[in-house]
Amino acid sequence: MIIANPIYDLAFKRLMENERVAKFFIGTLLGQTIEAVTATPQEFTRYNKEEQLTVFRLDFVATIRTDTGEHKKVLIEMQKAKELTDLMRFRGYLSEQYKKKDVVNGQLEVLPITSIYVLGFNLPEINSACIRIGREYTDMITQQTIVERSHFIERLTHDSYVVQARRILPRYQTRLDKLMSVFAQENFTDDQEVTKQYTHETDDVNIKEIVDILHHVGTDPAERKELDNEIEWRRTYEEWFGDRDRQIIEKDKALAAEKEKAAAEKEKAAAQAAALTARIAELEKKLNQ
Repeated sequence: MIIANPIYDLAFKRLMENERVAKFFIGTLLGQTIEAVTATPQEFTRYNKEEQLTVFRLDFVATIRTDTGEHKKVLIEMQKAKELTDLMRFRGYLSEQYKKKDVVNGQLEVLPITSIYVLGFNLPEINSACIRIGREYTDMITQQTIVERSHFIERLTHDSYVVQARRILPRYQTRLDKLMSVFAQENFTDDQEVTKQYTHETDDVNIKEIVDILHHVGTDPAERKELDNEIEWRRTYEEWFGDRDRQIIEKDKALAAEKEKAAAEKEKAAAQAAALTARIAELEKKLNQ
């Protein structure tokens, strides 16, 4: 069956609009049963005044309630290609979410955050397709693990999950395997990797629903037109803003390197001055004996 590549914003947006699919996606990665979820795409717009052009991308924030009654905020970042600006955008989006207060049952709350990054490129240092970056509390005196959790700490730190779509293996056994099979970057039907053939048997009702949604996105003329627009937005962003963004990042790197070098030289000069002062004091002491 032909399906849309789910790491495109539009395709993933259609998945997250379906509550059952959103529960399955988040719950499978987090290893928790999700009782309720509200997933909302966050549009980020970049406007070029000279050319009258607006390009945008989507990130997702979901408020969930687990089967234990705990509420969390889940940030979902989709990134098809590796760009130098990724880290700054991810960090900026994360910082904005840390600033926001949430509403739970009509009450203002500060929810703990979990982040999910689905990447269409490989991290060279890690071969695993699915990575959980977890936390644990440790008593630094006794070196024992603390099992209790603090409301304060949980809202200042967070777990993360990273999916490397191009490292997904052709497995179809566990619940996680079946979910990952949809995101595997293989069997494409076009050069731009917008659609692909999904070859697994949909023996899981959740996977069947996901595949059906992606099939509609990949084959419906109106939806496919939106996918094509997204590709054009990506190309236009790179063409118009890519060089400038890279120049800014390189300048920031150069400035940081200069500051680091200046700090090291200052530290070295201070150490030399201290050594000279100590030597002079030592000589004066000997002369006065």
